[in-house]
Amino acid sequence: QVQLMESGGGLVQAGKSLKLSCAASGNVAGLWRMGWYRQAPGKERELVANIMFGIDRRTNYADSVKGRFTISWDNAVNTLFLQMNSLKPEDTAVYYCNFVHTLSTMTYWGQGTQVTVSA
Repeated sequence: QVQLMESGGGLVQAGKSLKLSCAASGNVAGLWRMGWYRQAPGKERELVANIMFGIDRRTNYADSVKGRFTISWDNAVNTLFLQMNSLKPEDTAVYYCNFVHTLSTMTYWGQGTQVTVSA
């Protein structure tokens, strides 16, 4: 079992920055993929960015956030980060941290953290 604890959400002005954190605990050994997803009112949950823990820490970003957001993993504190720069009102959503064991496909989700960007 994997536990995910998110923090860092809040209310910010457009053009500013925010950094989300997701502390992971439990069975985080082996091959895994982690990511950030978001869901805005009336919209489906969508992938924001993910990272594959393998030979290379390959990353993938939604087109809407490329060049603005950066996903990273810190082994020292077992924490996933999402650095969000140049925030737009369209980025307003509940952001969820996700963990997937690539072999078993077992999936875990954080509780979500609200990000609100004012114009």
